Amino acid sequence: MSLPKAGAPVRGSRTGRPVMALLDILGRRWTLRVIWELRASTLSFRDLQGLCDEMSPTVLNQRLRELRDAEIVVLAQEGGYSLSKSGVELLEAMMPLQKWSDKWGKNLYQKKETEK
Repeated sequence: MSLPKAGAPVRGSRTGRPVMALLDILGRRWTLRVIWELRASTLSFRDLQGLCDEMSPTVLNQRLRELRDAEIVVLAQEGGYSLSKSGVELLEAMMPLQKWSDKWGKNLYQKKETEK
């Protein structure tokens, strides 16, 4: 599967809007997990694989290649992988969604508890 590009049709959209290309990339299996695990530090391939529940090396290689092509992840000088400046900005932009989902999950749990 080729990397989605802004300005070209992507999965779920023919508009080529950058947000749709990004959502296509982020919607791929394991992509968000890789970004999340790289949030705090540079990780070797093996360490990243271990943190990602032993995802297959083939899939991890593919996701890392896609994220590098999208300039979200970079090869770190000290070895391993880290978020690029754009990757850090993406993670920061996603944090309100994290906060919202925590509240949403808590509300759903409380609702289900009161229905018992």
